[in-house]
Amino acid sequence: MAEPLGLLLLSGGHERAHYALVLATAAAAIGRGVTLFASNAGCRLLLDPCPLLADPREALLRARGVADLATLLSAAEELGVQRLVCEAGLRAEGLVEAPLAPGVERSGVVGFLAAIGRGQIITL
Repeated sequence: MAEPLGLLLLSGGHERAHYALVLATAAAAIGRGVTLFASNAGCRLLLDPCPLLADPREALLRARGVADLATLLSAAEELGVQRLVCEAGLRAEGLVEAPLAPGVERSGVVGFLAAIGRGQIITL
C-alpha cells in the first residue's frame, strides 16, 4: 500500500487551491490516503461558503472542460480526503469564527503530521 500523501496549502490563491485539490483527488482515486491541511490564507478553501468559488477562473475552467473547485471539493469529500484546517492559520487570518465546510476538522500541525506519519508532504 502506498504511503499517505499530505498536502499543505498555505496560499489563498485560486491556482494553488485548485491544484491542491487536483492532487488530492487524483491520489485518493488511486487508493492513497490523503490529508489536505490548509493554513494561513489557504484556510479560505475550506470555509463554508468557499470564497474562491466566486473567482472568475471557475467559469473559465468549466468552459474549457476542466474540473472546477466545486467539482473537486465534492470529489475530495466523496473520495475520503481528510480535510483539516489549521487553528493557528485561522487565527492568523482572522477567521476563527468563520464557518467551515461540512466534514472539515480543526487541527494543529501535530495532528497533520500524525495523520501523514512517514508519508509524503507537498507544500502548495
